Amino acid sequence: MANTQERIDPLRGKDVYDRNGDKVGTVGQVWADDAGRPSWVSVHTGLFGLNESLLPLYDASVADDRLITGYDKDLVRRAPNVDVGAHEEFDADGLARLYSHYGLARGDERTGADDDAMTRSEERLRVGTERERAGTARLRKHVVTEHVQTTVPVQREEVRLETEPITDANRDRAYAGRDLSEAEHEVTLHAERPVVDKETVPVERVRLGTGTVRDEHTVDERVRKERVEADLPDERGSRRFG
Repeated sequence: MANTQERIDPLRGKDVYDRNGDKVGTVGQVWADDAGRPSWVSVHTGLFGLNESLLPLYDASVADDRLITGYDKDLVRRAPNVDVGAHEEFDADGLARLYSHYGLARGDERTGADDDAMTRSEERLRVGTERERAGTARLRKHVVTEHVQTTVPVQREEVRLETEPITDANRDRAYAGRDLSEAEHEVTLHAERPVVDKETVPVERVRLGTGTVRDEHTVDERVRKERVEADLPDERGSRRFG
């Protein structure tokens, strides 16, 4: 894999984006295959040092002045790298590590950025969730007055008029006084009355707690995709892809 100046200017310095639309870095060096087609590039990912990650141009495309690769950003950044200041070449073992890292077989590294193939792309929804503040709950205590009615049993004394006949047993007391006289007797009556007293007692404890409930929300969004139509000389109508 020899470094060459042929056909590298269109790619050098372009921003590299992965298949999810995340920026990976910027194209540094470009390597071409035996036919002079760019097949590998080094990508400066913004990390410290002069090392740049190596990226195959297999299944890559150029759109809106960007080089778009079919690999994820993390995979590219973990790829075997090259020291751009040393102009180092790769031996068979180094190439084998590259193919293994990207899951390629020999011959798969042919570029899609400079051939007659057309790459069809489409937008895909990436739906996730984020946590946000939905509200605040408070405990507030205040005093209210309620009317309580209850029945209390009470006792009271009543006057009862009792008479008893004169008998041998009470005859002496009956004749002890004067024959005719005036007299007055008083009887004190007692009665119970309700007495009301109040005391404050704890009845229960109240606290705020949270629980998780699961709902489903429908996401309705428009996505764009590219559609390729092929007009073939031996077929009536167009063949559509996408």
